[in-house]
Amino acid sequence: MTEVEAGRARPDPLAARALALRVLQRVEREGAHSDAALAAALAASPLTGLDRAFATRLVYGTLAWQARLDWHLAGLAARDPSRLDPPVRLILRLGLYQLLLLDRVPPHAAVATSVDLAKRLRPRAAGLVNAVLRRAARAARALPLPDPHDDPVRHLAVSLSHPEWLVARWRTRFGDRELQALLAADNDEAPTVLRARLGDRDTLVARLAQAGINARPCRFAPEAVAVGGGDPHALPGYAAGLFSVQSEASQLVARLLAPQPGMRVLDACAAPGGKATYLAELIRGSGLVVALDRRARGAAAVAAAARRLDLHRLLVAVVDARAAGDVLCGTGFDRILIDAPCSGLGTLRSHPELRWRHLPADLARLALLQRQILDGILPLLRPGGALVYATCTITEEENEELVGAWLADHPRLERESAAAHLPAAAASLVDAEGALRTLPHRDGLDGFYAVRIRRR
Repeated sequence: MTEVEAGRARPDPLAARALALRVLQRVEREGAHSDAALAAALAASPLTGLDRAFATRLVYGTLAWQARLDWHLAGLAARDPSRLDPPVRLILRLGLYQLLLLDRVPPHAAVATSVDLAKRLRPRAAGLVNAVLRRAARAARALPLPDPHDDPVRHLAVSLSHPEWLVARWRTRFGDRELQALLAADNDEAPTVLRARLGDRDTLVARLAQAGINARPCRFAPEAVAVGGGDPHALPGYAAGLFSVQSEASQLVARLLAPQPGMRVLDACAAPGGKATYLAELIRGSGLVVALDRRARGAAAVAAAARRLDLHRLLVAVVDARAAGDVLCGTGFDRILIDAPCSGLGTLRSHPELRWRHLPADLARLALLQRQILDGILPLLRPGGALVYATCTITEEENEELVGAWLADHPRLERESAAAHLPAAAASLVDAEGALRTLPHRDGLDGFYAVRIRRR
């Protein structure tokens, strides 16, 4: 047997954990998005089946529970985790996550594999990793947390792993009981949702079931299909354009715009292309969808999605939405979607790192950007046309406060109730002001906000 054959015959017992560690390093060092970094790592990896699912859980779980893991790490290592060598800190977080929050990993395996990772990456730190994780294994779930009576905000921030500023803000808005449900839901595994081609949901469910894939129709969106874990891009039919990967709340935003055949439709911030391609399907081959993104890479992603789905009524251009009114001067649209850049704090199940990247000042900065986009796009909306403003966050500054101030400055614009344009199954998701509003702990969906506005 050759050396190569021998290597293939003995798979790396640390492969899933090593892949998770590489992804976590990219997220921390490069500011990469966890979902994109993980997808790239899995695409280049020989991991299959359960190992891929385990690596995925390690990445998302370690990022989501970072505050709690670092709180325990500070006590167990008798030092501030920020003073540790970054790879060692990540190895310790991975080990602690398996010990404290994953029931299916035996303690001895969590300790031994973490020590082996340290030996590969930072051999001198192997003793520290061994000592810290053995202490954690002995103490198990008896490790202390902040006292809920002395400091309830810190207790929730550590025990359910969110930034203190965000917990304090949401506590005022939601109250203690609902806040705990929201924070807990943010740490759950995000469902994997597909978007079938129009009218083909039952066919897609049957096709996937025939291939041994657990698939079921979703509750609110008519093309949405939930599937079990794993890489959805590797499912049969993806390359052939039989479905897209798109969350259920995101699908509802496109449905809210409700474009009709023959209309001219603009998606002002289109990457990665889920909503733009859905809109192109909804016009049913008659009319035109123009998709803009300020980054060439983002525009290329939209164009690639359109090619895979064989959509010919979708035009993609590299344009900053803030300047779209000048660039597309003289062009009018019947429907406009502004899926605005935002804090993403409604998508913490699938982007857990976002909770650690934002500060309160970021919300005001993002709200200014969103207002600039609204002002830049408005000249392109035809009289009688409709615009949908949407975000995947649940902060007031980026949602109702921003929309209320903008409408006050534009008296010829008026709200329309989302209930009149959404599927009947989604009526319960419309709030008292007529906006589409979803929350992970209440609806099982990402936290989205979308309001439909008509130009009189």
